[in-house]
Amino acid sequence: MKFSEPMFKNNELKDQVIVVTGGGSGLGKSMSEYFLSLGAKVVITSRNMDKLNQAKKELIDKTCGDVYPIACDIRNYDEVENMLSQTIEKYGKVDGLLNNAAGNFISPTERLSANAFDTIIDIVLKGTKNCILAFGKYWIKEKQKATILNIITTYAWTGSGYVVPSAAAKAGVLAITRSLGVEWAKYGIRLNAIAPGPFPTEGAWDRLLPGDLKEKFDVSKKVPLRRVGEHQELSNLAAYLLSDYSAYINGEVITIDGGEWLQGAGQFNMLEKVPKEMWDMLEMMIRSKKTK
Repeated sequence: MKFSEPMFKNNELKDQVIVVTGGGSGLGKSMSEYFLSLGAKVVITSRNMDKLNQAKKELIDKTCGDVYPIACDIRNYDEVENMLSQTIEKYGKVDGLLNNAAGNFISPTERLSANAFDTIIDIVLKGTKNCILAFGKYWIKEKQKATILNIITTYAWTGSGYVVPSAAAKAGVLAITRSLGVEWAKYGIRLNAIAPGPFPTEGAWDRLLPGDLKEKFDVSKKVPLRRVGEHQELSNLAAYLLSDYSAYINGEVITIDGGEWLQGAGQFNMLEKVPKEMWDMLEMMIRSKKTK
């Protein structure tokens, strides 16, 4: 079996109703496709109804699954509540929430306007909070067990220059994941998160690395495995965390980045660039000092 192949193949999500924010494109669309192939009914949401309708058509063509698009700006709590109501009206229940919608761009922080900073915070942190609060209150009221999965980033705990609004917002989502994983466990509601490394998507990567920057900054060189992620790898992990197979995993963050953040975190990892000949020379110098 290859890492790019589906992990589950036998309707492991059969009859589950899963809401995927940002499900009309990119990684959200890829994960939605896999959930559908495993028997789930999937609600995809974003602000752009035309994009959602196109995604619905493509997803049905590939999976013959049950897809329901709902336009929703998750920055507005009333719209989130309306999206939840439409989901319940359509399917009678909802079992899982995947908070995938995000916004980001690279910029020196001093060049950002206050509005630009707020836009990222509002989508990533406020939007995720809105969805978790609306869905969580519904599940608690209905005494229903459920699962919430949040997509964050590895720099949620390390921080990162040039993406400060995103780092701040994702750190907040990480705190919510861990905090409510404890607080809401008594209601049978699990919260977990995935921190993906480089998984190329046309829209997000074009915004982050426009023009020829993708060629100049080859992110695969920052990954110890020397490759970027396949969408199916992320989809496999997401499906597992939304399934009953992960019923004892709660309040956790799973990193899937080929070791990228660890390579950047290690104090001496830059020594990877030292050529073999220089290591030979350094070893000889060290041994010569030991014999003196």
